[in-house]
Amino acid sequence: MIADQIQDLNAARAKVAELEKIIAAQLNQELISLPGKYGYSDMNEFIAALKAVAGTRRKSRVGSAASKSDSGNGDRRKRATITDAVRANVKRLVEEGKTGAEVAQELGISLPSVQNIKKSLGLVRQSKAS
Repeated sequence: MIADQIQDLNAARAKVAELEKIIAAQLNQELISLPGKYGYSDMNEFIAALKAVAGTRRKSRVGSAASKSDSGNGDRRKRATITDAVRANVKRLVEEGKTGAEVAQELGISLPSVQNIKKSLGLVRQSKAS
């Protein structure tokens, strides 16, 4: 019984692998045809156009963020304010077994901030001195 199930599983895996190959080939064909669909003569010209558009959008977004910030520098993130409530939340999440990255993501603070808070609360293991 289990041997039949293993055989079925292997057959399903082989089918999935074959489907992945077929899909990858179809995606490659679609990618190759993209420049022609949009009136470009070759892939390099198409990529240059994409980069130009992406660069334009990025600059306009940064420009609008920069006009709203006091410092005028739209490239930098706003610094997180570490309050007692944030420290308490870090402690609670660490005690629940969350990783530092998960804590940082959940609280919207950087991983180094989480590490510094854990260190200040004594929640890190001390490394052995050699």
